[in-house]
Amino acid sequence: MSTIAAFYGGKSILITGATGFLGKVLMEKLFRTSPDLKVIYILVRPKAGQTLQQRVFQILNSKLFEKVKEVCPNVHEKIRAIYADLNQNDFAISKEDMQELLSCTNIIFHCAATVRFDDTLRHAVQLNVTATRQLLLMASQMPKLEAFIHISTAYSNCNLKHIDEVIYPCPVEPKKIIDSLEWLDDAIIDEITPKLIRDWPNIYTYTKALGEMVVQQESRNLNIAIIRPSIVGATWQEPFPGWVDNINGPNGIIIATGKGFLRAIRATPMAVADVIPVDTVVNLMLAVGWYTAVHRPKSTLVYHSTSGNLNPCNWHKMGVQVLATFEKIPFERPFRRPNANFTTSNFTSQYWNAVSHRAPAIIYDCYLRLTGRKPRMTKLMNRLLRTVSMLEYFINRSWEWSTYNTEMLMSELSPEDQRVFNFDVRQLNWLEYIENYVLGVKKYLLKEDMAGIPEAKQRLKRLRNIHYLFNTALFLIAWRLLIARSQMARNVWFFIVSFCYKFLSYFRASSTLKV
Repeated sequence: MSTIAAFYGGKSILITGATGFLGKVLMEKLFRTSPDLKVIYILVRPKAGQTLQQRVFQILNSKLFEKVKEVCPNVHEKIRAIYADLNQNDFAISKEDMQELLSCTNIIFHCAATVRFDDTLRHAVQLNVTATRQLLLMASQMPKLEAFIHISTAYSNCNLKHIDEVIYPCPVEPKKIIDSLEWLDDAIIDEITPKLIRDWPNIYTYTKALGEMVVQQESRNLNIAIIRPSIVGATWQEPFPGWVDNINGPNGIIIATGKGFLRAIRATPMAVADVIPVDTVVNLMLAVGWYTAVHRPKSTLVYHSTSGNLNPCNWHKMGVQVLATFEKIPFERPFRRPNANFTTSNFTSQYWNAVSHRAPAIIYDCYLRLTGRKPRMTKLMNRLLRTVSMLEYFINRSWEWSTYNTEMLMSELSPEDQRVFNFDVRQLNWLEYIENYVLGVKKYLLKEDMAGIPEAKQRLKRLRNIHYLFNTALFLIAWRLLIARSQMARNVWFFIVSFCYKFLSYFRASSTLKV
């Protein structure tokens, strides 16, 4: 019997960010391994005309929760959706709901955050810093609370090369920033933002670092732990390989490459691609929740959920495997033959952006206009290139994360818990994982039918032939124009043609003699 699974039995658990990628997988694992838990509270707000109940129904009806319904048929009765808005004071939670949360909650998993790299400082501070502070205040009023688990990011201190499992101080106190944003107007905030974030690459990583400081300063007497995952990717094993439901991070790059939109990335090929499967992160979260509540460490422990230090895979290896998978399992209706080049040259990157990315998009939009349809490819390509540009900081660098606390926790688990809540990334086979990842993007994100693979392969073959033909024609035209302007080029051209003619004549003569 799993000790960790038994621990969550009968517990009332509050999850923020439960409608996000990580939150959904966390809920699924909890229900599947601890079906006798009491209730999971999730903070939700209506979206796109959907009620809270409709949003919960949509989550439970996804492929992700198929196994849960077998072991926990009444799962819908164990989810208590509470209206909340993290942008408002007290999260705009009603008095009745707030009283229930304060009196019943045993465990908090704080997953909610804005992950937009280009968000405004005001909005990012509100969600990643102020909301964390507000939740800690709520937690301090919960008499039955056993553990508060805060989800940060391994890149919260990416301005450093080596990162330990400690909370690093920020140049400016979070409280000062929160207070100043209350009276500064947006124009001034935009002006001072670059000076505030200093050597952090974006507002997301900076505000997550501020959030960690808030956890340290406002922890009071709470049992708190911080988990820092790196780039969270598709599931590795549970509840099945390759599940993913968003286009963030590597997912968008995989789609863009598979559809033929993305042809070059400015990256350091040998830099470590620190991707961590989402189910590995969730297993660590649940193990940390158990350890924090039962062992009550004297200080706030930080746990790194990363792969680069224990089982590294570089971007080149990952890219090669992604392209190899496209050859076996192509996406439907690719725009061009999938291909991707890694380059560290700014000039080369700019050249490819102009020629290989935008030019075909402009041509395709012209075709759409001629056929009476709305042009969309240039806009899509520009959005994609902006996304890739924001990721360039992370695909051109490698970091060293210590994992002493994570490895310590692993040694504290029983053999059964190590099996059920496996977060040992050393067991991960990257080639197998990446293939399942690409397959998962095709099946679960793009909703493509696997029966269409033979047709997609035929289309891919046609696109490959067109690609070779186009490049050959382009080379011949360029060479012909060069010949018309340069005597040296003409001499080289005639030498090559003469050589080929002589070689063919020799080959024919040899064949005749053999006969």
